[in-house]
Amino acid sequence: MPSPASNRRDFLTGRGADAEIAPVSTPSRGPTVMLHTTAMATDFDVILNPAGPDDQLFAASVALDEVQRLEAQLSIYREESELSILNRTAFPRPVPVETRLYELLRRAQHIYANTEGAFDPAAGAMIRLWQNCRRESQVPTEIELADCLTRTGMSHVDFSDEQQTISFDTPGVEFNLGAIGKGYAVDQAGDILHRDGVTDWLVHGGKSSVLAAGTHAGHDGWPVGLRNPLLPDRPYLTVLLKDVALSTSGTAVNWFRHAGQRYGHILDPRTGRPVETMLSVSVIAPDAALSDALATAFFVLGVEKALSCCDDFPEGGVILFPLPADGRTLKPIFHRVPHERIFLVEDTQGLQPLGFTLRSDEVS
Repeated sequence: MPSPASNRRDFLTGRGADAEIAPVSTPSRGPTVMLHTTAMATDFDVILNPAGPDDQLFAASVALDEVQRLEAQLSIYREESELSILNRTAFPRPVPVETRLYELLRRAQHIYANTEGAFDPAAGAMIRLWQNCRRESQVPTEIELADCLTRTGMSHVDFSDEQQTISFDTPGVEFNLGAIGKGYAVDQAGDILHRDGVTDWLVHGGKSSVLAAGTHAGHDGWPVGLRNPLLPDRPYLTVLLKDVALSTSGTAVNWFRHAGQRYGHILDPRTGRPVETMLSVSVIAPDAALSDALATAFFVLGVEKALSCCDDFPEGGVILFPLPADGRTLKPIFHRVPHERIFLVEDTQGLQPLGFTLRSDEVS
């Protein structure tokens, strides 16, 4: 039997961005069994085929318990989580970090270094500033932004692999894993399902990241719908996923207006300002942590740099929705995505997508 990793590589052997996508019959979802939990301020679902193994519900329950455990470790909104303690104590001295969290932060550093800093898990101070300003219906001043930039960035983080410790070189630096944590939790839930012998399943994290394994309703995979980024209540296309992850970032829903100007929630951590050059970005990758992080990074980078950066991650593909030149006509760009797995939704006036839907309004 092929390994999940080889299946994912096979899935991602796609064609170039200039290939045509024919409007063919869209695969639809069939009967399912779903287990649900709320964690990380969002919803997590494990979706199963009804005819699965007898113990699949127990395995799904254990998988969702792991999501709850990860929230207790990763949430910056819990004072006693390991990440919150790390944020408070990693300056000026090194702090020991649990092995899997250390590995996650090391991987996040690698993604940061290979996305020109567009994905930056140490942008917590800047994210906090904008969240506070949004609650007060304000935008940060130039002085506030400049001050916050001195406390933002993985360049302030020091790793010791030998000691498995992390330290900050500047007070006030904060990790915020909003752009990778949900994807990581989805992966860990999926690992438990694999471990316990469940072969066909889909795990949703926040409706913005999904990991799918096996088949569903007679399809060679699971149909996952992407909404129209200009009309978020309408479907646009469906991707048939098998043994891969898909994550979406966008600001179609999550934004605010101040003094007549629109501000989205996705920040360029290098400037501290919201990004307004894209509508949405969806990334397909072997695991949800990577797709989650790259969806944010590619949104920040814009079309040309995102396409170039995607080539540095040969295991990934991307669907870009740039801002339309005429303000209305969507012209998505498909890069290294298997086009036989993409189905344009025929009835774009309908209100319900035909698959398991991703949205792009999750807060980073």
